[in-house]
Amino acid sequence: MKRIVSLLLALVLVLSLAPMAMAEATGMAAWTPFEETVRITVPVYDRSKVGYPAVDDNYWTQYIQKEFGDKWNIDVDYVAIPRGDVMTKYNLLITGKQTPTIMMEYDYPKVAQWANDGAMQVIDLEKFAAVAPTYYGKMVENNQLGYTDINGETYFVLSERPYYNTTYTYITFVRMDWLRAVGYDHVPASYEEHKDAINKIIAAGLTDQAPLGLGIPTAAYVQNFGYRDIPVNEAEWVMHSSLGTPSLSWEPTRKLLKRLNDEYHMGWYSSEFDLEMSTSGAAVDQLQTDFINGKTYQYGGYMAANVDWLKAFYANNPGAELAVASNYAGVEPGVVPDAQMRADNPFGMIVGFSSFATEDQLKAAWMLMEWMIQPENLFVLENGVENVTYVLGEDGLPVVDGAYMGTEMLNHNMNIDMTCLVHASKVVGTIEDSIKAITPQGLPQDFYQAILDNYYALKAIADKGNAYSDPIFAVAIESESEYSATLLALYQEAYAKLVKCDPAEFDALYAQLSQEFLDAGYQEIIDERLEAYEAGSTTKLPARPAQ
Repeated sequence: MKRIVSLLLALVLVLSLAPMAMAEATGMAAWTPFEETVRITVPVYDRSKVGYPAVDDNYWTQYIQKEFGDKWNIDVDYVAIPRGDVMTKYNLLITGKQTPTIMMEYDYPKVAQWANDGAMQVIDLEKFAAVAPTYYGKMVENNQLGYTDINGETYFVLSERPYYNTTYTYITFVRMDWLRAVGYDHVPASYEEHKDAINKIIAAGLTDQAPLGLGIPTAAYVQNFGYRDIPVNEAEWVMHSSLGTPSLSWEPTRKLLKRLNDEYHMGWYSSEFDLEMSTSGAAVDQLQTDFINGKTYQYGGYMAANVDWLKAFYANNPGAELAVASNYAGVEPGVVPDAQMRADNPFGMIVGFSSFATEDQLKAAWMLMEWMIQPENLFVLENGVENVTYVLGEDGLPVVDGAYMGTEMLNHNMNIDMTCLVHASKVVGTIEDSIKAITPQGLPQDFYQAILDNYYALKAIADKGNAYSDPIFAVAIESESEYSATLLALYQEAYAKLVKCDPAEFDALYAQLSQEFLDAGYQEIIDERLEAYEAGSTTKLPARPAQ
């Protein structure tokens, strides 16, 4: 009798500890069509790419409706979100009570603000796992459950970011033909070489304008990782490292701005960079245009089988030669293996759900995520139609035709602005296979090996413990929501002044502007962040390997 009771108690304990396991046994097999049509709205970035169809109504939005929506009696409507002005569009939708059913962004401060402002609803992860067990299982596999809560409530689910600590999909290209013209047979691998090469390019008159582009920052992220102490102080990292608010008063930012000031006065940047490049996102377009027109030395972007600006560059500059440059050469201390860099977050999109969404809409949104993450569906969405948008190579892997512009053409970067709902970049087999898939096609040069070499160079930095992201807060930083917009505007003004000022006046002007920045709300933000850190409500820096 005791044995039977013990077995029964053990069974009760197992069942109580494993609700997820029971939920995962359901999934798509348990779905049935909704009795009445359920409408969900899904955001998709609008990058205003010439020659591409409307992001909210094209072959692939219609494909999702046909293959997913019609089967389950769900209307899937896409909502265009301007990539350069995400928050303004979302705020308009939220204010107008038209919040998309699915709300998603790559930057944690943005979704934290939506949650804190009541635009998102609290969710039940057990219910999510019952509807979307594959998606939930991937979150478990990627150790992402620790990022789902804020203020003690669950708001988020998270997509995957493959190889997140290497940022391997972003590649910077430089004019190798210009480098050869001034005596270099390799891409500069240190700041001293970089400075020497740029100054020689200016002296040789290889361009009739400043050889490097510079724009007023359009986002709060400050690219000062290369100027931080190694290892960085954890408390300083928590206070200042952020995608939500610029860190004007932090010493690494001072070093960065001083470097830009020095370079400006060597003639590297246009004297009117702050006037001709707006803060609305046009700065990026102008930098791209100058590179395409053969006016500037370098430009970078995310890779895919089809990269329009690279094709345009070669069309406008026949015979030109490009090379891949490490994103982390040219900063202190200068040599790539000793560099420090920003890793991406260990997740892709942070996904939440509108506070206006009904229970049926919530379930329908979860169903879309579960359907999309199935390998057979993801394959079609990222490769298209066989023998139309892709062919299978000898290795059995898809080779996308980046030049195809017919009805079935893939949207930006192989439909990534749709499939980002499940992962941040396309994965095909091994890392080598994945890099083949994102290597630009149809160009005079093949960059596969260079992009692969860049991945391993970045991996070496990460393996040394010198790649990390920004802190994530388990509580809302109220002051950041209050002051971040004002502080971004102040930083943009300070940036222009500090880059252009007389070098002899830099230190005094920086001290003045930094104090004004602190007084305008930044001091409150860093104090609140530090308080959260000391209370154990933030992530920590990853452990560094033994040196």
